[in-house]
Amino acid sequence: MPTPNPQSIARTFAQRIRRWPFVVACVPLLLVACVSTPVYDRQMAAAESAVETANTTSTQTDAALELRIATDKLAAAQRAARSKKPALALQLAQQAELDAKVAVLTARSARALAAAQESQEAARILQQEMQRDGSR
Repeated sequence: MPTPNPQSIARTFAQRIRRWPFVVACVPLLLVACVSTPVYDRQMAAAESAVETANTTSTQTDAALELRIATDKLAAAQRAARSKKPALALQLAQQAELDAKVAVLTARSARALAAAQESQEAARILQQEMQRDGSR
């Protein structure tokens, strides 16, 4: 077995050392890719769930615009995901989830406003009845 040449050993060692910056740079990228995939999947699932939950008769009636915005953003997020644009898909999914929540709150607010107006009208009618009975 021939003895290794010190120059070839040094050259091989230098070649290996030159690869280390590349390896060190790739490790964080791989870790980020592994970590971001579940976040991305969870956010898409959360957005889909929020839009599905928001899609009620009440919301379709009282917050149709807000619901449409949420639905459109979810569709855009899904298109971005299919186009391999995860950052854009994640951002749109977050917006879709928030817009769905806005739709639910807008519908709830509209129902509360309608109930308050009905109560005011009932109170006004009752007051008129009381005044009429008092004037007899």
